[in-house]
Amino acid sequence: MATEWVAAQALDAAAVRAWCEECLARLGAAREEIDALNVFPVPDGDTGTNLFLTIESAVEELRSRPADGDLPRTIRAVTHGVLLGARGNSGVILSQIIRGAAEVLLAGGSTGPSGLLRASLRRASEAGYQAVAHPVEGTILTVMRGAAEAAEAEASDRLDDVARAAARGAHEALERTPEQLEALRRAGVVDAGGRGLTVVLDALVQVVTGERVDPGPLKPSGQPRVVAAEVVRPGGPAFEVMYLLEADDHALPVLRGELEPLGDSLLVVGGDGLWNVHVHVDDVGAAIEAGIRCGRPYRIRVTHFGEQVAHQRAGRDGGTRAVVALAPGEGIALLAAEAGATVVRGGPGHRPSTREVLEAIQTAHAGEVVVLPNDRDTLPVAEAAAEYARAAGLRVAVVPSRASVQVLAALAVHDAGRRFEDDVVAMASAARATRHGEITHASREALTSVGVCRAGDVLGLLDDDVAFIGSDVEDVARSLLDRMLAGGGELVTVVLGMDAPPGLGPALEEHLRRSHREVEVGVFDGGQEHYPVLLGVE
Repeated sequence: MATEWVAAQALDAAAVRAWCEECLARLGAAREEIDALNVFPVPDGDTGTNLFLTIESAVEELRSRPADGDLPRTIRAVTHGVLLGARGNSGVILSQIIRGAAEVLLAGGSTGPSGLLRASLRRASEAGYQAVAHPVEGTILTVMRGAAEAAEAEASDRLDDVARAAARGAHEALERTPEQLEALRRAGVVDAGGRGLTVVLDALVQVVTGERVDPGPLKPSGQPRVVAAEVVRPGGPAFEVMYLLEADDHALPVLRGELEPLGDSLLVVGGDGLWNVHVHVDDVGAAIEAGIRCGRPYRIRVTHFGEQVAHQRAGRDGGTRAVVALAPGEGIALLAAEAGATVVRGGPGHRPSTREVLEAIQTAHAGEVVVLPNDRDTLPVAEAAAEYARAAGLRVAVVPSRASVQVLAALAVHDAGRRFEDDVVAMASAARATRHGEITHASREALTSVGVCRAGDVLGLLDDDVAFIGSDVEDVARSLLDRMLAGGGELVTVVLGMDAPPGLGPALEEHLRRSHREVEVGVFDGGQEHYPVLLGVE
């Protein structure tokens, strides 16, 4: 079912949580577009991925804590999450922008919701500029300032009008970035980090207004568009170095003084004894040693830009191949493992993190890896993990499977003896040819494409859309199967969940024997939550 939005009346804890969740969903959807824009400061093609991972860390922090309505606790969770998870130049700047806005929200005031939003956007812009040793216009900083200035210029004192003005100002500033930065003008693109920030502000508008915001495609800049990785920046530092640093505040000027002569894109953000350090250098050892002299660095990450860009152009061939499959239940996990897959557990209500998927890719110990997500929420997670694995030299493909039955169909045709490209195409074709249906229960009253459902109703979903509403799981499952087989089919897969009614599997088999004798039927115990039955038709 489509998400039902209710306008936020204030910038409270619920609104902050909703904004973070919507940011994550939108950045996941826009990740590839933003990566392709990535030209400045280094054309490493990962800005969208970095922004996604930065926000994902905040969402994970929030999901680990109770939604108790406490605004200060919620905001501290968000700022702590983005600080720990900030990746890349734009991710670190975004973490500081969020931290700046958080300072105002924590301080509060009597200016009302719209005044609080204006002040938080202004402080966010200031914090972003302060984080960068040598700010450059035509970047995420410029776009953030455009949002703050537009919010301040808005005559209305309504919270929704101020939010819309901020997003509009950000989009207008983004369109001007090729005029401000030569690298963008030559490539024919807008700034990648700035584009990511417009996604973040569009999410804010949706939370505040309760309306879906779809800004549409970007306007072209007037130059021929190229893939960012084809743009060469000669003479720049060869490595990106990032680490978290435990250090006293007084050590930061010393750290900045030692790091600045080593390279460029220096960022040191954070507070209260914990800092996220980012710098582009040739001498990796010197950058890390500077951190050791000032405190305790950990989570050290080093990326070689040349290798990263090369891997984006053409993945390395590996001697072995593995499949990583996401599975929502014990039975589905067992079936995937029996087919030879490395399994990551996760499904509705238990979405795996990008880090978990990345670790599964890495621990598969294969040069070639195919990743099979099991619903649309895990697709951006799998794609982000694959992007990082490619940067480390692995050849990774994500098959856009959106249901567990599609994962099983793809595994059934997997053949490690084929060429990698041919295997991926075969698995993708099998997943795409499998229509998927689910039976679940409505959690609340809502308007669907087939009418109003009420809490507790049985819903039959066909390819992610509600097709039937009823009161009995077996009746709805039979109707859904008949609809799925109306266009033909040879194989039906029935995966029973942990809440499936007793005898449901044999009952559906008998129904298919009577009404669709031509099909082969397989019934499996999947053990998934929330969905008593998953159905697939090939």
